Amino acid sequence: MPNYTLNVNGQQRQVTADEDTPLLWVLRDELDLVGTKFGCGIAQCGACTVHIDGVAMRSCQMQVSILDGTKITTIEGLSVDGKHPVQEAWKTIDVPQCGYCQAGQIMTASAFLAENKNPTEKEIRNAMHGNICRCASYNRIEKAVKLAAKNL
Repeated sequence: MPNYTLNVNGQQRQVTADEDTPLLWVLRDELDLVGTKFGCGIAQCGACTVHIDGVAMRSCQMQVSILDGTKITTIEGLSVDGKHPVQEAWKTIDVPQCGYCQAGQIMTASAFLAENKNPTEKEIRNAMHGNICRCASYNRIEKAVKLAAKNL
């Protein structure tokens, strides 16, 4: 089985995995970074969203073998103390219900706001539409993204 060196949350991490192993399972099973969730397995729900070189990507369909030289950020690495403006906005607005999708939602929102500091409601909806929330807390998610944009 091949060995890979991955830059995860600012640290070089060594993993052994088949080349077609999805990043999601490397993060969860090999590196014990379980904040990234399995949802659908077909890159449609957003629960497994991480940043690859600052871009929100679905880790369930991303093969570990193509990630050499990339910077991977998980929810655990978004901020050292959980105080990223998006995380703070999520707490202020009290977004989560069950919380299952929230890491993916936060990772999508933070990548989006890194590119668009002053989004419109339509831009927020477009950016977040690919993340499914089983509890339908979409209105609170939108409010939290707006608040985070103000606080960035």
